[in-house]
Amino acid sequence: MKKVNIMLDSIAAVKEFVDIVFRYDFDVDLTSGRYAVDAKSIMGIFSLDLTKKIELVAHTDDVADFFEKISKYTVD
Repeated sequence: MKKVNIMLDSIAAVKEFVDIVFRYDFDVDLTSGRYAVDAKSIMGIFSLDLTKKIELVAHTDDVADFFEKISKYTVD
């Protein structure tokens, strides 16, 4: 399990992000405050506060390729 913070600041960013996540077989969760959603769910993502950083949890140890693909969304 690996964690990183991301920002999704537009509808286009959410759509592109979900398209990337769908390519991977492992589970990916997004957490904002006390809410957690499946990162493959566009509706779930839009239920989060997208004006703040979102914690991403990838449920796999092989994340190098995945993190490279989502690197434009990662923040400190």
